[in-house]
Amino acid sequence: MKTYLDCIPCFFNQALRAGRIATDDEKKIKKLLDEIGMVLKDIPLESTPPETGRLIYKKVREITGESDPYKKIKIESTKKALSLYKSLKQRVEKSDDKLLVAIRIAIAGNIIDFGVNRDFDIDREIHEVLRKDFAICDYSKFKEYLGKTDEIFYIGDNAGESVFDRILIEELKKPVIYVVRDGPVINDVTYNDAILAGIDKVATILSSGTDAPGTILKTCSSEFKEIYNESKFVISKGQGNYEGLSDEKKPIFFMLKAKCYVIAKDIGVNEGDIVLRGINV
Repeated sequence: MKTYLDCIPCFFNQALRAGRIATDDEKKIKKLLDEIGMVLKDIPLESTPPETGRLIYKKVREITGESDPYKKIKIESTKKALSLYKSLKQRVEKSDDKLLVAIRIAIAGNIIDFGVNRDFDIDREIHEVLRKDFAICDYSKFKEYLGKTDEIFYIGDNAGESVFDRILIEELKKPVIYVVRDGPVINDVTYNDAILAGIDKVATILSSGTDAPGTILKTCSSEFKEIYNESKFVISKGQGNYEGLSDEKKPIFFMLKAKCYVIAKDIGVNEGDIVLRGINV
């Protein structure tokens, strides 16, 4: 997905939010915003938002001196999600279509996104998503590809959300490679976050090799690209991964809630809609 003009004020908002989490030094935050402005003036609209996001959060780290400003928030959101794990598993077990309910739960977890949201109510989100109609639902194709594959390549998104991914992974009943960011960026899931969520109990954890807030293939490791290119069943969680992979020519199933009207428009849905969209399937 290309960068839209509407993305530019969002980049500033993200930088300001991350800066204030990292430091209360107003001079550092002002310097951060000044330098982000200098970076943004040279960003081509043809680039993807995660490419710009990578530059922004690199500046946040450099100027504030805080390598992982969202660390505490990530731990708290993961612990909150873990407190819901048992009850959510029970919802799956009692349902008529366990896989579909597990998909809904995984999408509900996508609300845990501090790049877009300042505040959210995860309990309310679960309640809503379990009842909400899909704007796009390629569930039959999803099941078809699941039946034909021996292994699933599952690209994770946010810490905390990974607990909800774990519930879906347990329902897929196939070997899964779960992809995390190589280093801290916003509240995206890293190796340590995935371990805290218990992903290591249900999947093999793989670093993408990049600290971008989304999957930018040219910045990913050779190991990631080799497995990705060979994979016949890719699940991509969240908006950042959609932004990076939506123009790919291989089969990918995107699972997300459209929390941004720019992305909603790009997908062809309304802001707030939930999506299970397969491309090239």
